[in-house]
Amino acid sequence: MATVTIDALGLKCPQPILKIAAKSPDMKPGDVLEITADCQTFEKDLRAWCDRMKKVLLWVRNEGGKYRAQIQF
Repeated sequence: MATVTIDALGLKCPQPILKIAAKSPDMKPGDVLEITADCQTFEKDLRAWCDRMKKVLLWVRNEGGKYRAQIQF
């Protein structure tokens, strides 16, 4: 099980979600993807993507306008 990190700070939605989607084929079952973003709609978009792709959103935190989240594949 690996943890992969994506820095999407400064990118406007949907670019952070597109970065997740691009990395998704490289992820193996059990791997964790941690992403940092500051787009206003990131949490809503991320939840929708996880639901659509049937991935587990472990957590998402708003850390003073910067979001951090982990998705398990």
